[in-house]
Amino acid sequence: MAWYDEDSWATAAFAPKGSTIAATFLLAVLLPILLHQFIYRKVTPTSLPSFLLIGPSGGGKTAFLTLTERKAVAQTHTSTAPLAVEVLLPEDHTPQSSHYRSLGDPAYERSRRFQLNDTPGHGKLRQFATNQLANPTNVRGIIFIVDAASVAEEAGLNESAEYLHDVLLALQKRYTGATTSKGPKEIPVLIAANKLDLFTALPPHLVAQQLEKAISDVRKSRAKGLKDSGPALDGEDDSLDEEREWLGEGGEGSFEFAQMEEVGITVTVQGGNVIGGDGADVKSWYEWIAAQL
Repeated sequence: MAWYDEDSWATAAFAPKGSTIAATFLLAVLLPILLHQFIYRKVTPTSLPSFLLIGPSGGGKTAFLTLTERKAVAQTHTSTAPLAVEVLLPEDHTPQSSHYRSLGDPAYERSRRFQLNDTPGHGKLRQFATNQLANPTNVRGIIFIVDAASVAEEAGLNESAEYLHDVLLALQKRYTGATTSKGPKEIPVLIAANKLDLFTALPPHLVAQQLEKAISDVRKSRAKGLKDSGPALDGEDDSLDEEREWLGEGGEGSFEFAQMEEVGITVTVQGGNVIGGDGADVKSWYEWIAAQL
């Protein structure tokens, strides 16, 4: 029986019968709904995007978290355990993914939600941060908060540089140790120079220069320590161990944050102050967060 015969399936499908009309109507109504549900489940994230707050004690991590959560700074103390809080991006900042969404769109409100993970800055408690760096699930960025006044002094600068060196090295190893040619998803780093309202605080560009210089010294001392430790264990070559522990470009020379772009890490330095006589000023930090959402 040919497709054009009176009793063929094609003729029956296009004939003005009640069953054909009902089936066409149901298909026209249900298909968009089913497609929407399928695409919505695929696109909608199962967990909130998160940002890690990392840095030495006293930098202002917990103060920034409470400011973001409560829109006001509360009295804080040195953290001894990690803290994760769901927060909203301030209304005067638009997430990068929602620049073309209307304010009444429910997806716009969802895009403003993210999670801040505060980690203790004390040297003995930094394993909470390193554990999350080892498996950064849904992490959109790292906010390394430093006291811009403390880095003007040698002790504060060295502590910040050593910690930042370890954070960047962990991200570098994550990139170089990837098993695929595409590599892992980029995790940008914001160095938030806090307490710029203080007279002794360094401006952001000097904070960057001081940290780069101090990190250069850190990686030189680490490399020297590897060389002085004697033959590598388990038959590994010393040069291989040194390469794994060398941050940025190999060989001699000064370290620069721009070198991290070769391993998929963008480092940005922005100034601000969480607590100040004229109130908080962390607009540039929120702009950076919005660009990652």
